[in-house]
Amino acid sequence: MSGVVATLVDLQQVSVRLSERVLFESCSLTVSDRDRIGVVGINGTGKSTLLRTIAGEAGPDSGSVLRAKNLRVGYLEQEPELAPGTVLNAVGEGWESKAVLERVGLGAYGDRDVEELSGGQAKRVALARVLAQPSDLLILDEPTNHLDLAAVDWLERRLAGFRGGLVLVSHDRHLLDRVTTKMVELDRGSVFVHTGGYSAYLEAKVRRDEIAANAESSRANLARRELAWLRRGAPARTRKPKAHIDAARELIERAKPASARAGELELSFGTPRLGEQVITAERVGYRFDGAERETLHSVSIDLDPRERLGIVGPNGSGKTTLLDLLARRRQPSTGTIKVGSTVVIGYYDQHGVELDPSARVRDLVAGDRRAPGSPEDNLLMERFWFTKDLPFARVATLSGGERKRLQLLLVLAQRPNVVFLDEPTNDLDLDTLRVIEDFFDGWPGALVVVSHDRTFLDRSVDRLLVVDPDGSVRPVAGGVSAYVDELTRTTVQPRRESTSRAAAARRDASEVGAPPDPKRPRSMSTLGRLMHEAEKTIARLARERDDLLVTMSETTDYLALARLGARFDEVQDLLVEAEHHWLELGIEAESDR
Repeated sequence: MSGVVATLVDLQQVSVRLSERVLFESCSLTVSDRDRIGVVGINGTGKSTLLRTIAGEAGPDSGSVLRAKNLRVGYLEQEPELAPGTVLNAVGEGWESKAVLERVGLGAYGDRDVEELSGGQAKRVALARVLAQPSDLLILDEPTNHLDLAAVDWLERRLAGFRGGLVLVSHDRHLLDRVTTKMVELDRGSVFVHTGGYSAYLEAKVRRDEIAANAESSRANLARRELAWLRRGAPARTRKPKAHIDAARELIERAKPASARAGELELSFGTPRLGEQVITAERVGYRFDGAERETLHSVSIDLDPRERLGIVGPNGSGKTTLLDLLARRRQPSTGTIKVGSTVVIGYYDQHGVELDPSARVRDLVAGDRRAPGSPEDNLLMERFWFTKDLPFARVATLSGGERKRLQLLLVLAQRPNVVFLDEPTNDLDLDTLRVIEDFFDGWPGALVVVSHDRTFLDRSVDRLLVVDPDGSVRPVAGGVSAYVDELTRTTVQPRRESTSRAAAARRDASEVGAPPDPKRPRSMSTLGRLMHEAEKTIARLARERDDLLVTMSETTDYLALARLGARFDEVQDLLVEAEHHWLELGIEAESDR
C-alpha cells in the first residue's frame, strides 16, 4: 500500500516585513502532496505574500524555506502578467490547454492577442495556463475572480480531483468548505494552523473567542450560526424569511488582545427614503455599435423599494450591460427605463474607479466637500477599518483588497438608496464580506448585485435572474442553488442521453448483423462530454482516496486498517485507470482537430 506523504515545501520560522509593518513572523508551515490548504485573513495581513514565499517568488526576511527537489509549482498570482503573444502561446498549444480555456469561458480566444484582453480575461488565461501544465503543487491566489458560476463549479471539481498539494487564497466560502482540509489564518503577525476545512476553522475561531477573557459573546453566536448554516447547506429558495436571514452572518472579531479591526462595520448612515416608484424597465433591448445582434432584448424588470435582486449568467452574456442600463449609465436601444424621483444611485464597478496612486485615503474620503480629517470622515473611515496609519496611507501602498474596500466606502458615502454591485466580492476578505451581507440585510434601500459568489448571493438576494447567451433574461425559482443544479444538469443530462443513444445504436447494429466500427471517429461534442464524465469520476475517486487516508490515520484497529488499506489500493487502481481514460480521450480529441 502506498501511503507515504511527501513534503513539498517546508517553512521554518519565516518572517516577512513590509516597510515598518510585520506581515507575519515565526511562521512554520509544512505543505505536503496531500494537503489542501486554505489561507484566510483580513486584507493587508500578507496572504498573497505568504503564497509568493511558498512559491519561491519572494524570499523571507528571516527563517528558511526548503523545497522538494525538482518540485513543479503551478502559481496563479493575484495580478498575473502574461508574456506578449496570443492566448494559446500564453497557455500552451496542447489539447489540454484548449480544453481548460473552454472551461473558463475563453475557448474562442485562442488566437486573440493578450494585449487585447481585459483584466478579468487575463486572469482567466493565467488560471488556464496554471491548470493546463503538470504540477506537484498548485498555489492559487483568488482563482474564482472573474469566473462565472459554471466555471467556478468546474474549478471546484477540478481541484477536488487534483493529486498534488494545493494552497489556496479565496473569498469563496463554498469553495473553501468543499475543497480544503487545512486552514491557515493570518492575524496581526501571527499564523494559526487549523486541521480540517473551513468549518473546522470557524469552530476554532469560536473556541479561541470563548477562551479569551473579554470575548464578545454576540459575535461568537454569529460564528456558530454561520457554522450551522454551512453544516445545514444553503436551502433552495426564492424569498428567505427575514426571521432567519441573519442565521449566517459575520465571523466574530478578535477579542482581547485588541481587535484586528476597530469595532463593527456599521454602515447605516442617513439613507434617503425611497418612494414607491424605483426603477422599471419595459421591453428593453441593447445593441452595441456595429454589433450584428442585440446583447439584450425584451427585458422587463420592476424593482421594488426593498429589492434584493441577484443577476447571474455566463461571462459575456450581458450582466454588466444590464446593470449599466438599470443604473442609467447606458441608454437602451429599444424599450424604456423609468427611474423614480426619489432614487439616488450608488454603483460599485467591478473594474473600480481610477484612484490617484499618490492620494491619501482621508483626502479621497473628504473629496471636495470638506477639509480632510473631519470628525464625520474619521468615523466613516473607522467603520471601514481604515484606522491607525491607514487614513494617511497613499493609494499606491494599499493592498488590492484595501483598495476595493476604499472604493466601496466611497460609493456608500454618497448615501444612495439604490445600490448596484458588480462582482463586489473580488479581492475582499471574508470578514468584510460577512459584514457587508449583514449591512444589506438591514439596509432600507434596494440592492441589485451581479456576482459569481454562491454564498454571497444566497445570503444577500431574494430573487435571481439569469441572463442567457441569447440576450434573454429569465427568473430562476429556487435561487442560486437551483441555478447551479441547472448548470450541472445541462452538462450531465446530454451526456447520459448520448450514452443511451450510443448503446441503442450498438444494439441495433448487432441485431442486423453489422458490428459497430470501433474506428469510427466520435464528434468533438461527444468527446467533450466523455471527458467531463471522466473528470467527475476522477474527482469522486480522489475524494474517496483522501477520505480513506484521513480514516486510516485515525484508526488503531489493525483489522479495520487492513480493510481500509485494501479499499485504498482498489481506489488507487481505479483512479489510475480513470486518469488514463481521460488522457486517451484527450489524445483522441487532439487528433480530430
